[in-house]
Amino acid sequence: MANIKSQIKRNITNEKARSLNAAFKSQVRTAIKKVEKAIAANDKENAAKLFVEAVALIDKSVSNKVQTAAAGSRQKSSLQRRLNALQ
Repeated sequence: MANIKSQIKRNITNEKARSLNAAFKSQVRTAIKKVEKAIAANDKENAAKLFVEAVALIDKSVSNKVQTAAAGSRQKSSLQRRLNALQ
């Protein structure tokens, strides 16, 4: 446990940021799963709509430095390839 007052405050701030980042990552993963579920059901129209929402969340997570740009690009590319493969 920290004895220095500034470090105690910093630990509280870090914990808040960690929990917010975890919640945001969960939102991104949920959005990706919804797109994947629509793709598995061959619902191209719904999948395209959900894809736009997922990409917005992924871009926001990258801009807020919740995840790296490479991870975001990989997720978007993977979803886009699967969406394009739908007939």
